[in-house]
Amino acid sequence: MRIGKYESSDGTTGTAITFLLIGLGVGAALGLLLAPKTGRQLRKDLRRSYDDALETASDWTGEAKDRFDEVVEKGGDFADELRAKTKPLSDLLRRP
Repeated sequence: MRIGKYESSDGTTGTAITFLLIGLGVGAALGLLLAPKTGRQLRKDLRRSYDDALETASDWTGEAKDRFDEVVEKGGDFADELRAKTKPLSDLLRRP
């Protein structure tokens, strides 16, 4: 769509969110680096944050895998049930 001299694009939401997350990451890193802590304390805090992030990601991955397995199982059960319900109709239509 053209408005005045500028063209607007409809896919800017994803780009805006990406730049927001990049900005948050850079801001957090600068905040940590400029904080009045000794190097040892900063490294300890960074390591702890890194370990917490890994643990959270691992938890999310495990939970996502469990939910995916549940969905696959329910989908298989639904397909079996649908197949059983449509078998009489299928047999009837296949008769010569």
